[in-house]
Amino acid sequence: MRVTVFDYGAGNLHSLVKALEGPARTIHVESDPVAVVQTDVLVLPGVGAFASAAARLAPGLTSMRDALNAGLPCIGICLGMQLLFDQSAEGPGFGLGIIAGGVRRLSAGRVPQIGWNSIEASTDPLLGPQALHTAYYANSYVCAPEDPGSVVAWTTHERDRFPAAVRTHRVLGVQFHPEKSSAPGIRMLHDFLEATRA
Repeated sequence: MRVTVFDYGAGNLHSLVKALEGPARTIHVESDPVAVVQTDVLVLPGVGAFASAAARLAPGLTSMRDALNAGLPCIGICLGMQLLFDQSAEGPGFGLGIIAGGVRRLSAGRVPQIGWNSIEASTDPLLGPQALHTAYYANSYVCAPEDPGSVVAWTTHERDRFPAAVRTHRVLGVQFHPEKSSAPGIRMLHDFLEATRA
């Protein structure tokens, strides 16, 4: 299985790459947004700001959107989840529009949210109470899908309730960082990859 991490040029991807490693997998880091879809699984990492990531994404926006709509498995983490949406209040640029909606600023006294928080009301087997029920977050912005049916898990920071995870087709977006969420988070990543293989 070839797993490709799209590098927006914004940060160190070492912990994510290490978390994705496993038997019968090769992990590649690719900065070309056109070449990045030549893979079995695409990973959109959670590092950087929306505007700069959208600018790096722009030359491959159509090919990436077409590949995801055609069934390429993908997991978007934090910023990567936000790039699955149309646009963001964080800055200019266009996301993939795989899920209709936008990204808004977290409405709370303490922003960014940094640290452990719950995953509640999950309908996804990867995120249920017997799987991953707390996770590590580091975010100032949250997703606001037009169709709440795309949300497969929720979380609350102070009094702001927002999607912890969304899913459509073979695409999963998570607002938290599974690679920083101890053994259960790493297991969730591996379970996602194995599910795509099946």
